[in-house]
Amino acid sequence: MKKNYEIVQYAPTDVLKNVAENVWLVDGPIIWFGFPWLKMPFPTRMTIIRMGDSDLLVHSPTRLTAALSDSVQALGRVRWLVGPNRLHHAWLSDWKAAFPAAQVYLAPGFPERIRRRMEFPFRMLSDGGAYPWDGEITTCAVGANFFAEVEFFHRRSRTLVLTDLIENFEEHKLASPSMRLLAKVGGVLDPNGSMPKDMRVSFRKRRSELRAAIEMMISWHPERIIIAHGRWYEQEGAKELQRAFRWLLH
Repeated sequence: MKKNYEIVQYAPTDVLKNVAENVWLVDGPIIWFGFPWLKMPFPTRMTIIRMGDSDLLVHSPTRLTAALSDSVQALGRVRWLVGPNRLHHAWLSDWKAAFPAAQVYLAPGFPERIRRRMEFPFRMLSDGGAYPWDGEITTCAVGANFFAEVEFFHRRSRTLVLTDLIENFEEHKLASPSMRLLAKVGGVLDPNGSMPKDMRVSFRKRRSELRAAIEMMISWHPERIIIAHGRWYEQEGAKELQRAFRWLLH
């Protein structure tokens, strides 16, 4: 199993990787997610954006190690911790404990049972809200009946930060034929990564809203797209959005 973990991970893990001016990502540990009878290994990834000289927004926090904490503190002051959808909250408590002055923001749709376990104050993200990072980052809430996700666009670096809106698993990082088949059937196998088909179902009554959100993100002309699971897109981000959502746009 250790060998498989090494294949799936995007090494090195738990370290800052600079991808643009004032933008870093961190590849985290593997989590297992899926059906009870068939779970897939999901590599995890968080994004850190620095505003001004020191204010840091931490998107979808991953595992916090002592060394990573020191590296983050060297970048600046952690001001905001973001849980961008109902599935991305596992390490929020650890980060809040390490950076108690940081404000926590959660996407809509977090189940009450999860919110009760968060023994710290938090604020909810919503479409059209005013946020302290508005001067440098555009926030876009993409909602559905069951699933909502909040996306972020760092305008200066033209970096779009998604979470599960696109997943893009590389075939050689999936350990078994069944996992590769599941990724292909689910529409999330590289180079054709897209919105998982089970997630598309939750938008079946809100396709026009989803289409409007995607068209808006394309109009931003992102250069890169950072996603939480799988290979992210280092260039031609707008074209990748058009490709990944051609089932919706056409």
